[in-house]
Amino acid sequence: MDPFSTMDATEQADLVRRKEVSPVELVDAAIKRIETLNPQLNAVIHPNFERAREVAKSNKLPAGPFKGVPYLIKDLSGQKGQPFEYGSRLFKGYKAKVDNGIVKTAKASGLVILGKTTTPELGLVATTESMAQGPTRNPWNLDYHTGGSSGGSAAAVAAGMVPFAQADDGGGSIRIPASICGLVGLKPSRGRHVIIWGEDKILDADILCRLGVTRSVRDTAQLLNISERKDWRAPLKPVGYVTSPSSKRLKIAISLTNGRNGDTADPSVQTVIEQTAKLCRSLGHEVIEEQPDIDTEEFSEHFMGIWSANPYKVAKFARVIGLAQGKWMSAEEGLEPFTLGLANWFKQKEKQKPGVIKRSLNYFDRIEREYDAFFEKYDVHLCPVLRTPPIMIGEQSPDVDFHTLYERMVHYAAYTPVNNATGTPAITLPLFTSNTGLPVGSQFATGRGQERTLLELAYELEEALPWADRWPEHSVKYM
Repeated sequence: MDPFSTMDATEQADLVRRKEVSPVELVDAAIKRIETLNPQLNAVIHPNFERAREVAKSNKLPAGPFKGVPYLIKDLSGQKGQPFEYGSRLFKGYKAKVDNGIVKTAKASGLVILGKTTTPELGLVATTESMAQGPTRNPWNLDYHTGGSSGGSAAAVAAGMVPFAQADDGGGSIRIPASICGLVGLKPSRGRHVIIWGEDKILDADILCRLGVTRSVRDTAQLLNISERKDWRAPLKPVGYVTSPSSKRLKIAISLTNGRNGDTADPSVQTVIEQTAKLCRSLGHEVIEEQPDIDTEEFSEHFMGIWSANPYKVAKFARVIGLAQGKWMSAEEGLEPFTLGLANWFKQKEKQKPGVIKRSLNYFDRIEREYDAFFEKYDVHLCPVLRTPPIMIGEQSPDVDFHTLYERMVHYAAYTPVNNATGTPAITLPLFTSNTGLPVGSQFATGRGQERTLLELAYELEEALPWADRWPEHSVKYM
């Protein structure tokens, strides 16, 4: 174990700033950790170590808040000249032509990118075990999954390969892996995002946001600070760098079901959320049982309307996508059964009644207003991240029948998508574990644009119940 392995990114950057260590030392140590741990975990899929060493040695790193700190990018973001395969056989061999916004931000902050992390195909499922890249294993127990779609990033950070890594979230893909791997995972508000492909406007169906998974609240707070839009046209007032708790006591709503007619959390998950509520009460916060009034079947129908639109487009143009890479490949040859099933779902719904996306967007507008009203009554909403403790590898693998996998995923990842639909921020914190000893995160959400509230509460809970010294069995702590 090298002397940097258990430090968060902020501490590593401070060493560089004080000239007590060079970026090359940090990068070389991280590479060694990855080479040691990755064969067990399969978290880093496209290493780029030599280029990272060149960058670290160049003396041209920007003097950003994370200068010299090693970092990993999820394989759903483009880094110029590097593999960009979306976890899919259809995109095998494709390389990004430009850096997208989150990569530009990482470079500008001084981070040194060591490679790409695994992801499910197109980021569509709640586990990371694609046919193209293979299963990513949980460092807490290798028989269990790491969540999706940022499962590679979460495994790498939980094991200590790097202090934090890039992640994104379209239906829970930051919060789910963070919960399962014992990390901090913040999904920002809609409109808080960095510019991804040169766009400076919020898309109509913009459920996706990018940030990262970390081991400390301060790293998450700084990631948000460097990533959020601060230009004069930014739709939300910038949060800035939040550095400490607040003295304000909050009114917190707690719920254990995911809607009016939804699933109730597994008893072991209920115990974790109730323990979290007890901790919040002990700190002086008011905690009241109440949940937003959402019809879960109606919500699932409309969320799927947006979720399935991209798979439909990819399947429709699969031949063109393949030809652009010099290969002749059909959708059936290049895409997984679940992706094809989603594409067919959208096709059939659109055939039955045209205007699927428009109806879904109208519904999103409605529940966004309902959530605004809910957060006029409460400062924060506390609920589970997932309905059950972490599942084993294979239970939601891409070779499971589409309808079976769909039902399993919808009931498992029942609590996170609503924040993507409403555009509200949410954070998961690694406060407790299940009766199996695996991490189970506690999710806190608040009104759109109120990330400061979540970060201040997170600082307070981190101080009350520190998790920095908790390490999984397959990690730097046991190398």
